Amino acid sequence: MSEYTYESTSKTLSTPHGELHYHEAGEGPPLLLLHGSGPGVSGWANFRGNLPAFAPHFRTLVLDMPGFGKSYEPDDNPALHAPDAALAFLDQLGVDRIPIVGNSMGGGVAARLAAAHPERVSRLVTIGGVGVPFFSPTPAEGIILLVDFVENPTRDRLLRWMHSMVFDPSILTDEFVEMRWQSATDPAALTGIRKMYNAGMLAGLRERLIGNPGALAMLAQIKAPTLLTWGRDDRVTPLDGMLAPMRFIEKCEVHIFYDCGHWAMIERQDEFESVVLSYLLRDLT
Repeated sequence: MSEYTYESTSKTLSTPHGELHYHEAGEGPPLLLLHGSGPGVSGWANFRGNLPAFAPHFRTLVLDMPGFGKSYEPDDNPALHAPDAALAFLDQLGVDRIPIVGNSMGGGVAARLAAAHPERVSRLVTIGGVGVPFFSPTPAEGIILLVDFVENPTRDRLLRWMHSMVFDPSILTDEFVEMRWQSATDPAALTGIRKMYNAGMLAGLRERLIGNPGALAMLAQIKAPTLLTWGRDDRVTPLDGMLAPMRFIEKCEVHIFYDCGHWAMIERQDEFESVVLSYLLRDLT
């Protein structure tokens, strides 16, 4: 298929935790893509543009994690349910071992899976979202703007948050902004995102990130070959967060995209696909 549409790739799967929605494209060895968090996010919103690059090589699975897209809504913070949901998703599909590409929160989920279940993750690729900020202010600008939107969801606040996600705001087309606005202001989506991002969460974020030995121990448990990708101008998970995983993950490589914010797979799409495909295809050549 030369063109992958939402409808042609959309599927659902029942698991013991609830119904999960995902997109599937391509044939070959499986590859799992995990989206980030934020207003109006879903697997499709993060990775729809990358399907034509990955699908010729992999059976590409783009999961909506609990509380996002069309997957089931958990009772509390969706991030707490994501690792178990992802494992249940793979179990139901009969996939034992798989490379995972995760953006932001999805990278954190993938890292936790790789640390706790090393037999299930063959390669790990993250797009920001993993590590400990050593020098940058915490919470980061993008997180503060995200909470501003969640607590008072206006189009202007959404646009300010989206500007913090990129280096070049020209990629924020009217169509792109409108898609995120429609998704982000859906009542169910707002209910879910407020379980993750709120004033109380901001107050405790620094304590959870800084001086947390458990975060470093988790990184040291990752045995899968790992590629960290990062936008040099990331204002959500700043670049210095890369230092801890670069040192603590045993088989770790790093690629930094210049003139790039938090959405490397969108803002530097061609370069991102080239770098990540080259890394993933090492196991197939």
